[in-house]
Amino acid sequence: MSSHDRPPPSNRAAFPFFATITTRWADNDVYGHANNVIYYSYFDTAIAQLLVGQGGLDPDAGPVIGLAVENGCRFHSSVGFPDIVHAGVGVARLGTSSVRYRIGIFRNDETTAAADGHFVHVFVDRLTQRPTPIPPGIRTVLEAHTMD
Repeated sequence: MSSHDRPPPSNRAAFPFFATITTRWADNDVYGHANNVIYYSYFDTAIAQLLVGQGGLDPDAGPVIGLAVENGCRFHSSVGFPDIVHAGVGVARLGTSSVRYRIGIFRNDETTAAADGHFVHVFVDRLTQRPTPIPPGIRTVLEAHTMD
């Protein structure tokens, strides 16, 4: 794929869920913007807000947990302290025990993503660490946030 074939940044209206994240001074690197690894923290935080806040995931004691098995990010423009990040989350694919999220990172009130990413969870039994079906409450929330 050449740079001319690169997909354009996502639009804010494409995402069914948003988490608001305050950037920290420590997010900035020596170039004055959020270091690339920080975006993965934004992804993780936004997905956790969805799963814990709406899906009832209990990361401390629940019998089922989500493990990250894949993620990736395309950068379009920079964010950095003191920006407010609005992380859009949607479900791109929902399987029996796995989910692939699409994520858009939006700087302040911008409507075009500064970064686009994906993140894959596999839900596993906490004790055996073996894949298990997504719990019904979480599945319902994920189905409600499926993207076209």
